[in-house]
Amino acid sequence: MIKNLFKIIALAVLFLSISIVDANAQGVVTVNQDNDIDRLLALKKSVNKSQFNYTIQIYKGNANNAVKVQSEFREDFTDWSSTIKFDPPNNRKIWVGNFKTRLEADRALVKIKRKYNAAFILKPKKEKIEP
Repeated sequence: MIKNLFKIIALAVLFLSISIVDANAQGVVTVNQDNDIDRLLALKKSVNKSQFNYTIQIYKGNANNAVKVQSEFREDFTDWSSTIKFDPPNNRKIWVGNFKTRLEADRALVKIKRKYNAAFILKPKKEKIEP
């Protein structure tokens, strides 16, 4: 029994010392990458910035009522952000959500239309992207 206990303690000390030695080992990592990777990353960032996602418009009307509608929306639907957009001359629009696919936007629209009957999906604008 004492021999088994001694073996267990010896193994534990051995593994602990190996892990400490391994943790203290320092190495140098050199990353060799093609120069085109930086160019592709920059292109990807510009594509993401210029890409318009789907959004839902729930309101168009005067500014005072827009603030009220937006606060009601935020209470009822906490999953999606909302933004008030200026619409000349004195109107405001409320856009909600930021959906990457039409399917996501459609699913949200079904829920939102239960309270906001006039809600509809805004299509994203397509822009040409220069490489």
